[in-house]
Amino acid sequence: MDDLKYGTRDKRGSWRPNAPLIVGPLLDTPWSLVRVLKWIPSYLLPWNSLFFALATILWVWLTPSREALQSFELGWISFLLLRNAAMILVLFGILELGLYVKRRQGNHYKYNARFPADHPSDVFWFRSQSIDNALRTFLSGVPIWTAYEVILLWSWANNIGLWSAWSNNPIWLAAFALLLPLLHEAHFYCVHRLIHLPFLYKSVHSVHHNSINPSPWSSLSMHPFEHLLYWSGTLIHLIVPSHPLLVLYHLHISGTGAVIGHIGFDKIQISDNSAVDTHAYAHYLHHKYFEVNYADGALPLDKWMGTWHDGTLDADRLMKERLRKRNSTRNGVSP
Repeated sequence: MDDLKYGTRDKRGSWRPNAPLIVGPLLDTPWSLVRVLKWIPSYLLPWNSLFFALATILWVWLTPSREALQSFELGWISFLLLRNAAMILVLFGILELGLYVKRRQGNHYKYNARFPADHPSDVFWFRSQSIDNALRTFLSGVPIWTAYEVILLWSWANNIGLWSAWSNNPIWLAAFALLLPLLHEAHFYCVHRLIHLPFLYKSVHSVHHNSINPSPWSSLSMHPFEHLLYWSGTLIHLIVPSHPLLVLYHLHISGTGAVIGHIGFDKIQISDNSAVDTHAYAHYLHHKYFEVNYADGALPLDKWMGTWHDGTLDADRLMKERLRKRNSTRNGVSP
């Protein structure tokens, strides 16, 4: 596929899509039913459907019995940790191997033409972004993810919370499942704005932003405190009627789903004539510019707060003007 049919490449080789990003229509104005109906397939496919399918597989075949979950035991806790680590190793590893190690599609559809491995940096452990990011993922990210899963599954097994069966409450549970990606985005936006406060950014969030040019292993490369905040949204399952399957789905929207914004490519080529849209551009722009797109655009939160960047040159200009005015105000100079 010719990526120049869908975007442009600058003199450095970095690629920018032609079509501007558009926020999700559910809460955007002017509201349009037609636009909502056209948006629903992209909301469900491919990613959210994939995460739900993955959660279903784990719930049916790879989650201990309710009886086992009723007490904290090293055996089943270790199993969940190893299961989650293996899953991330396979999923993130396949993407990293194909796109960044073997570079099977070169820089076609790649937002930043440079590959991190070609530019060692002292900000990373062993001067390697991929090694640093992978170590942080497995040393902190996966264990904290698993800790939330352990607490929530143990709570379900011991009837702590408002747990419900699908047979008793199918409409609510189905609606909750449909809303979970949006609830995750709202929570992520709030946490993300919080850790961009200067004192938290410097000591916590800067670890993640070291990866200015992210790759799949960057997805869960965070400071442990950020990991704690990142998955805290799953505690909602303790205060509203829910089901363990939805807990696993929510954990995968957050955990496995983090890779979406860090793939670094707009499309993953499947063949010479087909490709999968990644929906990675909004978050890539956050890594590039730091102070835009704190959410991913399914909800118009950044649009409401004046921090939305749709990827166009006009958006570049508006962002620079906004930051210039802000900096002038902070320095006591009239804009």
